[in-house]
Amino acid sequence: MDEEYDVIVLGTGLTECILSGIMSVNGKKVLHMDRNPYYGGESSSITPLEELYKRFSLPDTPPESMGRGRDWNVDLIPKFLMANGQLVKMLLYTEVTRYLDFKVVEGSFVYKGGKIYKVPSTETEALASNLMGMFEKRRFRKFLVFVANFDENDPKTFEGVDPKTTTMRDVYKKFDLGQDVIDFTEQHHPSSTGIPRVYCYYVLKQIPMGFIQPNTLSKQTHIITVSFPLQVARCKQLICDPSYIPDRVRKAGQVIRVICILSHPIKNTNDANSCQIIIPQNQVNRNSDIYVCMISYAHNVAAQGKYIAIVSTTVETSEPENEIEPALELLEPIDQKFVAISDLYEPTDDGTESQIFASRSYDATTHFETTCNDIKDIYKRTTGSDFDFENMKRKQNDVFGEDEQ
Repeated sequence: MDEEYDVIVLGTGLTECILSGIMSVNGKKVLHMDRNPYYGGESSSITPLEELYKRFSLPDTPPESMGRGRDWNVDLIPKFLMANGQLVKMLLYTEVTRYLDFKVVEGSFVYKGGKIYKVPSTETEALASNLMGMFEKRRFRKFLVFVANFDENDPKTFEGVDPKTTTMRDVYKKFDLGQDVIDFTEQHHPSSTGIPRVYCYYVLKQIPMGFIQPNTLSKQTHIITVSFPLQVARCKQLICDPSYIPDRVRKAGQVIRVICILSHPIKNTNDANSCQIIIPQNQVNRNSDIYVCMISYAHNVAAQGKYIAIVSTTVETSEPENEIEPALELLEPIDQKFVAISDLYEPTDDGTESQIFASRSYDATTHFETTCNDIKDIYKRTTGSDFDFENMKRKQNDVFGEDEQ
């Protein structure tokens, strides 16, 4: 069979799946495939638990205390969705949300002076927080009110801030916020203050995908040819993850991720069944922040009473495991650890000449905003226009009720 498509998408990572859906919604003829016999690419999920042990070449099988192996479904690169974030809007646009269920993450915490503190997201929490002194609480409360009331379509809410020219640093200065307050505000994404994060039940790999084994790529007169064992497909544009075109990507660093199985919630999180913790770089004399993403049996990803915490950061030394020690100390005791160090790849060119577009590897952060920026960047390079959220007709509360927005 010899067919021609507008776009061929190789890989079933989130970036590739979202772009495939967007192109399809926009009327493109899209062929979406993967060489792997599983969904998700490097961001896949592992089930049952025995498979996780095999993947990390551990000599033992899970002990009986871990419960039934099939009760486990572990994301290798778990990330939270911000309830008003870019990814939710993209999922709504492609109508993938009909296949997904979400649960609000119970808390967001920050590391300071060897302890963790809940990040205040309301006026009441700001006034009660131990993160700040009395005068700083008042200033931060005013900042939260400003953020909550800000409407870029209503100049009355600007309070002297021009949304087109004023930097976030200038906004912090306007409210006289100290560096510690700036740190935990920025690490929890300034646009998401007061907005909950959510996690998908049964892991994040539920976006519909297809998979066929591609063998070779060639470029002929502006038509890209993809050859398979029993067929050839041609397209005008090719989108893929870095593993498909190693000659068009370069290594841009490494990320260490440590999956930790716990039999308890993380200390000082009010026994939360899910949370994120960020250790700001300046708290541990690093150049990169350290992230902790914790979910549990409440999300149907672990056996009853069990928790999964994943620590991640950008590698900076020749001893990556030592770099994440401050985070591991917060999780003790740990039943079992699974350590992975992954290379980060980025494209060597923008793809506009070859019409072959590579996505970027997933970074160490606990949210999908950087991934969405990559999706928007590839979309603009493939179509020549911005991905315009404002023109979308579907509304966010089709998925999240009014109480969760």
